[in-house]
Amino acid sequence: MVEIASYWQNYINGSWVDGGAGRIDVIDPATGERVAEQALADVTDVDRAVKAARRVHLAGDLTDMRPIQRGRLVQAMGRYLLEHKDEIAHVLTREQGKPLWESHIEVEGAALYFEYYANQASTVEGRSIPLGAGYMDWTEYEPFGVSAHIIPWNYPLEMTARSLSAGLATGNACVIKSPELTPLTNAWFARAAEAAGLPPGAVNVICGLGREAGAALAGHPNVNQIVFTGSVPTGIAIATAAAGNVVPCVLELGGKSAAIVHDDADLDAFENDIRWGIYFNAGQVCSAMSRVIVHESRSDELFERAERIAKSLSVGPGIERVEFGANMGSMVSDAQCDRAVGMVACAEEQGARVVTGGRRLNRPGAFMEPTVLAQVTPDMEIARQEVFGPVLSVMTFRDDTEAIEIANGTDYGLVGGVFTADLDRATRAARRLRTGQVFVNEWYAGGVETPFGGFGKSGYGREKGREALWNYVQTKNIAVRLKG
Repeated sequence: MVEIASYWQNYINGSWVDGGAGRIDVIDPATGERVAEQALADVTDVDRAVKAARRVHLAGDLTDMRPIQRGRLVQAMGRYLLEHKDEIAHVLTREQGKPLWESHIEVEGAALYFEYYANQASTVEGRSIPLGAGYMDWTEYEPFGVSAHIIPWNYPLEMTARSLSAGLATGNACVIKSPELTPLTNAWFARAAEAAGLPPGAVNVICGLGREAGAALAGHPNVNQIVFTGSVPTGIAIATAAAGNVVPCVLELGGKSAAIVHDDADLDAFENDIRWGIYFNAGQVCSAMSRVIVHESRSDELFERAERIAKSLSVGPGIERVEFGANMGSMVSDAQCDRAVGMVACAEEQGARVVTGGRRLNRPGAFMEPTVLAQVTPDMEIARQEVFGPVLSVMTFRDDTEAIEIANGTDYGLVGGVFTADLDRATRAARRLRTGQVFVNEWYAGGVETPFGGFGKSGYGREKGREALWNYVQTKNIAVRLKG
């Protein structure tokens, strides 16, 4: 059993410090009990963190390094996470609610980002541009300077690693605003930075309320670039604040992602996609497979399989779910659980049928039954709005055109999927889906190497892959007139 400290501080300019806004309780959603207290940052703390990062940038502490050296520091941070995997995973499960084996996967995924972007640090190269005799011209990529990272509560470790690793690899000094629901595990990024030998101020970690610390960070005049993952309304507020300082953003704002299942799809294999696509992390995944659009000739069979998968999952405290398998933990909070249950009830009122689940478990904790809904129509709220819970909405279609229309019928556009044995059909569908990423015959295909981001209200900019690097650098052109 891992002993968890009763009080956790913020990390600014290489020092652990209290917060000007007092403290906030961190609650175990599986029990409702307090795990620890977290220092809460105020506007002054945000300003101190940004100024510390700015001093690092202006001093050239990161930018003067040879990129391969900077990459080694980033890689060392990933190794540090793996060395402390068991401890981190335990704390993550207690503060977030996911099964312990899922937490181990998240720690490993976070470390992988540091490995990947460490290896990319020395590949961010400019180019020579021919201008004819008498001139020499080239481009260079420079880091923006101070990079702000506003982190969501569903994957606090992996989402921080995703942006922090790329930001540091390209030479930016970073300020992390951790989520108030799940702030504890972000402390390991500060510890990793210290262990790796990064200069004080290169990584700053503060927890604060979004309306105070988050707003102050997004609108700070010395922040040069912002990365945010979260809701559409908050994303709009952050983009508006950033626009006041003409600061670029990367916004990943969730989705209502659909899998189109054709009449020739392999439903045996698709059962695995149901398991991971909607019930992993209790459905609290921005790219969750929250909608299935199935050909009417296969709908009955799919309902049987989906119901079987949902009912097979053991739901209970994540700390007791050590082994990889058919189990699910709690949702992150009572409020989030009540919201998801309420959306299912609303769907029933609008004519949807609950195949299985739909209710809270009759036990303490924020536990919701794995849920499958039938007779969902595209106009229902459940088909258009993000639930962020373990709720699968199933709709049917008659032809390929109707399937695409339903899939594209929301304001979101994060990911989509096509399941068919016909590669031509899959390719045509992939080109017509208005999403930033399309999975064919496997939900969550891809990896850290593949770019990720949305269309429409799912946001803009890209995380993951080499494409993410260009969010953290700006292009400078240098033109020289030669003598003679």
